[in-house]
Amino acid sequence: SVFPKISLRLEVENYLKTSFLNKEVVSAFGKEAAERKFETLLQNLSHPPSFTTVRVNTHLASVQHVKNLLYDELQKQFNGLSFPVLQHPDLQDVLLIPVIGPRKNIKQQHREVIVGAQCGSAVLRGAHVYVPGIVSASKFMKGGDVVSVYSDIKGRCKKGAKEFDGTKIFLGNGISELSRKEIFSGLPELKGIGIRMTEPVYLSPSFDNVLPSYLFLQNLPSAVVTHVLDPQPGEKILDLCAAPGGKTTHIAARMRDQGEVIALDKIANKVEKIKQNALLLGLNSIRAFCFDGTKALKLDTDTEGEPPFLPESFDRILLDAPCSGMGQRPNMACTWTLKEVTSYQPLQRKLFTVAVELLKPEGVLVYSTCTITLAENEEQVAWALETFPCLQLQHQEPQIAGAGMMGAGLTSEQLQQLQRFDPSVVPSWDTDADSLRDARTEDMIRRANEDCIGFFIAKFVKCNSTK
Repeated sequence: SVFPKISLRLEVENYLKTSFLNKEVVSAFGKEAAERKFETLLQNLSHPPSFTTVRVNTHLASVQHVKNLLYDELQKQFNGLSFPVLQHPDLQDVLLIPVIGPRKNIKQQHREVIVGAQCGSAVLRGAHVYVPGIVSASKFMKGGDVVSVYSDIKGRCKKGAKEFDGTKIFLGNGISELSRKEIFSGLPELKGIGIRMTEPVYLSPSFDNVLPSYLFLQNLPSAVVTHVLDPQPGEKILDLCAAPGGKTTHIAARMRDQGEVIALDKIANKVEKIKQNALLLGLNSIRAFCFDGTKALKLDTDTEGEPPFLPESFDRILLDAPCSGMGQRPNMACTWTLKEVTSYQPLQRKLFTVAVELLKPEGVLVYSTCTITLAENEEQVAWALETFPCLQLQHQEPQIAGAGMMGAGLTSEQLQQLQRFDPSVVPSWDTDADSLRDARTEDMIRRANEDCIGFFIAKFVKCNSTK
């Protein structure tokens, strides 16, 4: 591994450790194995997944056509270096591109640029550096200079500083598009590329403006969610916490844009993003509203297709719940307090309760998070099954990830019906162009399935009416 393990507050690390080394886990696997697994998890969270995943908008183009276009685009981006583009065998609308790295022989330059942690994570997944992400730059930096880019993972660097001696992680080299003076001139219209990455530590394609109507950049588990929900043409579907609309647009495309997809989010500019994405991808069945999902149920008169909704209004509901996001990768430092990390469980339960009420009998409810905690995942499933006798856990198709984690009192049969994408199952590996040439497709697919962000999916069916 090339980066240190994720840096967490001690109280947060201890909280996670307690749940990953719970009694059920330790008695099943032994303390040593559980501790090793937890350390591997912390190590892997600070590194990017080993594949870039893109979803093809099958509403506008065939997968094969887009795959060919993408292959040509990659040839252009990487000066003829041959990158395989793999179609996922179980998720036909998903394409996988291997990430090359970590590359260890990149020469660090005298001139330095420091970027914020969020910008740094984007760079590790193929992005260039945009001006708003730049926190500091060397004193005499001019446009055209070759510079080394570092991530300020703990957020300690002062905006506009000329040098920084705190914790910083090397991300690679690039060419500055602007001088230091221009970057920090305070002009709000400077939003474009500040540093064009030429030698990143992890080499993966940039998808900025690449086939925007045909492709949607998405983590693998996020694409799995919609396949598990399995929306059908003509149905009425609710995406309760929908921004930025990756899953919403996937749902509409899977329904061949026939039916109704209602997308809610309580932040106005995020709702605009959903609308923009729907427009860009040519999908007309989506209606997005700025609305708080916890208030989406009402018991009296109908508001003509706008929220709030009457009970039992939807065939299928996706609750991709707000969560602590501890499964995101790469994540080198999380400054959150324990109070912040544990604050999501009550909100998730509120949203879940609304979802159960809004679902028709025989309807399907999929609950997902991009976190690794027991409290937001398996414990929520145990709570749901106890609180709502009308719900039954369902087997998921396709089953790509491993079973749920022990520790919430679920039976082994119930755990098998869950999917937990667990970054700790992956031994670290380096990918270079040579190893790609020799790799077998099935090994690469297995790798892509295992080495992705931390994520959780549960699928329920509602047996009888709650009216």
